[in-house]
Amino acid sequence: MYAGQLAKHRGYRVIGSTGSDEYQSSLIKEDFGYDDAFHYQAETDFDATLTKYFPSGIDVYLDNVGVEMLEAALNHVNKHAKIPLCGMISGYSKVGRGGEEFDEFNRKGGEYAMVELSHLKEGKIGYSKLKTFHGTENFLESLGPLFTNSNVGRLVIQVK
Repeated sequence: MYAGQLAKHRGYRVIGSTGSDEYQSSLIKEDFGYDDAFHYQAETDFDATLTKYFPSGIDVYLDNVGVEMLEAALNHVNKHAKIPLCGMISGYSKVGRGGEEFDEFNRKGGEYAMVELSHLKEGKIGYSKLKTFHGTENFLESLGPLFTNSNVGRLVIQVK
C-alpha cells in the first residue's frame, strides 16, 4: 500500500490488487488514493483482468500475490519495465537496471526517509487501519481474520 502511495505522490497511475472487496473500495481507492483496484481472488482470468486495467502495458509491477498473478503480469510488462522483488531479500543484493537500485536507496536512505516522513506528517501518505487484540490469551482469535480475508489493515496483539 505504501509503495502505491509513493507512486501516486510522484504522479503515476496506480492500480491495486486486493484480497477483499472492502480493501478495494475503502482502503485502496478512498483512503490511499489509488486510481483503481480489483479483488484478485474474485478474478478467474488474470490475463483478461490485466488487459482491462493496463491496456498500454505495465511499467512497474510490485508482486505480493504469487505465481499465477506474477506469470500473468510478465505477459503484460512493457520494455524496460521494473519489477521490484518483495519478500526475497536474501536472494538479491543489487536489483534493477536504470532507475534507482537498492544500493542507491542504501546511499540515500536518510534523504528518502525525510521526504516520506514529511509526506506522512502532511497527510499525503496514509497508513493501514489497526485492529488491536489485548493479551496473549487472544492470540488464536487474532489469527482468524487472516485466514478468512475479513481483516482490513493490520492486526496487533498488545502484550503488557
